[in-house]
Amino acid sequence: MTTSSSERGVSLGMPELPAPAYPDDVRAQLEADAREVIARYPDSRSALLPLLHLVQSEEGHVTRTGMQFCADMLDLTTAEVTAVATFYTMYRRKPSGDYQVGVCTNTLCAVMGGDAIFESLQEHLGVGNGETTDDGKVTLEHIECNAACDFAPVVMVNWEFFDNQTPGSAKRLVDDLRAGRPVQPTRGARLCTFKETARILAGFPDERPGAVEESGSAGPASLVGLRLARGEAAPARVVHPRGGPHEEPRDRVHEPSPAEHLSSHDAPQDTSASDPAHPAGPTAEEGE
Repeated sequence: MTTSSSERGVSLGMPELPAPAYPDDVRAQLEADAREVIARYPDSRSALLPLLHLVQSEEGHVTRTGMQFCADMLDLTTAEVTAVATFYTMYRRKPSGDYQVGVCTNTLCAVMGGDAIFESLQEHLGVGNGETTDDGKVTLEHIECNAACDFAPVVMVNWEFFDNQTPGSAKRLVDDLRAGRPVQPTRGARLCTFKETARILAGFPDERPGAVEESGSAGPASLVGLRLARGEAAPARVVHPRGGPHEEPRDRVHEPSPAEHLSSHDAPQDTSASDPAHPAGPTAEEGE
């Protein structure tokens, strides 16, 4: 006696239909842009990563249509394109907001407050990881290390840095994004939308007036080692244990220079110099 697939609880389903085509005018523009990108590489398949950014700039995420387009332009199979598009987290696989807000929850950012920031934003926005607010403005996700440990905890919006964050400053940041108020990253040009960012990542110039000039570089804390190597920095200050002969007054508070906080959305840093309630001191030996 044999049983059918339906009797066994197995649903074979219908084969997936081919990806819908881009409208003719969109396809023509994408082809022109794609040929410009492909011409930069001696091997056409090396252009796959920027082409995925290109199709992401069109629809806000990488669709089946976009992957088919990349396959057609590079003479690849859709399986080859899909393998790359699903490997890299910078490619979105579903519709997302105008602003991708990523909270670093890797080790250092997490212990410095990244986990608390992420939890507070989930509650404040009413969304979970990878979800988008109802107004389509903000997609929230936790992200891995963004090589900004010296400014932990860090939040990124469309891959631009917002340093030294707290739950309060992060909530003000997303509120400003949703309200359409101007937002200036700590290091970099003023924000643009996720689609505009994707086009820049595809290798096309940022055509906004003054945006290139606004772009910053590494922050001061990241460049200390370089300045030391060049002999440009003053000798490091030796910090003595509390109560030692060179103890500095407790009321001496570090006043950050303008270069240390370039964004109005940066939170003030509580350090051993500025937070008398939690002063730095020598580590006690076991048993003391």
